[in-house]
Amino acid sequence: MIVLDGIGQRLARFLSKPRHDRVHFTTSQPATLARALQPGDVLLVEGSSRISVAIKYLTQSTWSHAALCIATPDPLADEAHEPVVLLEADLSHGVQLVPLSKYASLHTRICRPVGLTPAEINRVIQFTVARVGYRYDVKHIWDLARYLWPTPPVPARFRRRLLALGSGDPTRAICSALLAEAYQNVGYPILPTARLLPPVDPDASADYQEALHIRHHSLFTPRDFDVSPYFAIIKPTLTQGFDPHRIRLIADPLTE
Repeated sequence: MIVLDGIGQRLARFLSKPRHDRVHFTTSQPATLARALQPGDVLLVEGSSRISVAIKYLTQSTWSHAALCIATPDPLADEAHEPVVLLEADLSHGVQLVPLSKYASLHTRICRPVGLTPAEINRVIQFTVARVGYRYDVKHIWDLARYLWPTPPVPARFRRRLLALGSGDPTRAICSALLAEAYQNVGYPILPTARLLPPVDPDASADYQEALHIRHHSLFTPRDFDVSPYFAIIKPTLTQGFDPHRIRLIADPLTE
């Protein structure tokens, strides 16, 4: 097992290396992103690493990584004194705290839970912070690596299950699964399915009641926070008082 972990960590370092031909730059300035981000927000990232290719293929989504904002960012802080405001499950380093500048230059999206109290947001944050130091699921690394060389024609109905493969060790983590577990811990839905429950008394004329079925947290992917009907999408540029009349547009001339 120790040998497999060592090989898995070397594989993780290889898969984590960025592919510069696939970098998608940010659509908002770093300071603007910092001003818009709040504790409890989920920051989705369009990664540029090799492993991002597998995750985006399996989820058929732009997003390959998810991090949780645990503190209010300082938009004026330089990198030398920047606070750590994001919590993530990193492929090489496990669950860790990182500064916003790690992803400020990449394409990101802010997903914000709606209706939670400050106390509930704090419980979500404390749930994840308590897991700092947990390792990334090495078994999960091997599962993802299989779908890189070459990318196989995996039917869509099986892709989510492939991302749920893992060791089952509670001291290991996967980025979106950890955040999903934290929100489910406070009873907040992410992407449940609706089911109709029959009335308690079968002879009564009461209508069927709709209930939300919560899937296991290991089945969640970064994409689910984006498409969730319970997370608001926050556009940093719009939150700063965007005025289209103050934008200067320069049209490129047509070239033959």
